[in-house]
Amino acid sequence: MVSTSEFRNGMVLRLDGALFAMVEFEPFKPGKGAAVVRTRLKNVKTGAVIDRTFRSGDKVDDVRLERREMQYLYKSDDIYFFMDRETYDQFELMAETVGNALKYLKENEVVDVLVAEHSAIGVELPIFVELTVTKADPGVRGDTVSGATKPAVLETGASIQVPLFVEPGDVLKVDTRTDAYVERVS
Repeated sequence: MVSTSEFRNGMVLRLDGALFAMVEFEPFKPGKGAAVVRTRLKNVKTGAVIDRTFRSGDKVDDVRLERREMQYLYKSDDIYFFMDRETYDQFELMAETVGNALKYLKENEVVDVLVAEHSAIGVELPIFVELTVTKADPGVRGDTVSGATKPAVLETGASIQVPLFVEPGDVLKVDTRTDAYVERVS
């Protein structure tokens, strides 16, 4: 059990038999009456977002998250398959659960999968990934303004802005938090 004073973004709660991840919370003290905490919660299974208000001091069930290192195996329709590297158990995740990580997942890549109560609820990528450029328009001659960029498509299908000198076949280091080009690896 956790009190409203211990709320933090990202924590997982059990409400009405379902798991919810806390997207945001805001303590609020109205002019008269007791203080409350307004929250925005996302259902881990369905992705539905709800708003819920708790009285200050209320207690709710929190769920401990476990990070497991897993290998991404393959995709079938909108289902992504991961394998626990220690137990060889396989987990299936829907595209909505994988979320933004879809843009950077390559087969056989090792990622951290968040597990709550024996079910996978999300994927955390490494901060930096190295991907090959599959498509990039040529840089325009004379277009040498400082910081000029162009779009490039990576091997996973993600599109990012890169400097003009980047060509197809180059391997780039990309920041997965900001979707930004970091450097050319080769």
